Amino acid sequence: MTANWATFTAAEPDLAATVEKRFDAFTHHILATLRKDGSPRTTGLEVRFLDGELWLGMMPDSLKALDLRRDARFALQANPGPGTDTHGGDVRVSGRAVEVTDAGVKGAYRKEVEPPEPFHLFRTELTEVVRTYVEDEKYLVVQVWKPGGPVRTLKRT
Repeated sequence: MTANWATFTAAEPDLAATVEKRFDAFTHHILATLRKDGSPRTTGLEVRFLDGELWLGMMPDSLKALDLRRDARFALQANPGPGTDTHGGDVRVSGRAVEVTDAGVKGAYRKEVEPPEPFHLFRTELTEVVRTYVEDEKYLVVQVWKPGGPVRTLKRT
């Protein structure tokens, strides 16, 4: 089961706002994809939240784009920022990336974002959103959302 960003936002608006704020805090984030041999590849990436979607844009024929064309599964980690303060928690989004080839959709994205041409554009289908943070300098709190269910919160000391 998957969901787009708008579905996640409607289901869990507070967590969605926190996650989006973390991604908006910095420009570059870490994308994990799968290579041909199944081993992981991590690369830097800029993301955009537009029109109820989480978009991944990338250079033509980049290895990460080729990875996603072959196997759509991904994990996206928000840049933690400088030092050890993660400014609201560590967040990760996992799911499937679906390449967008529709000229109208790419045109609207191009108009809004003005990416270098040419480019690959992927729309995300979420399978999991995770936020991890420290509460009261005592608890490690992990919030996990999956489509079709509420946020589960786990606390550890």
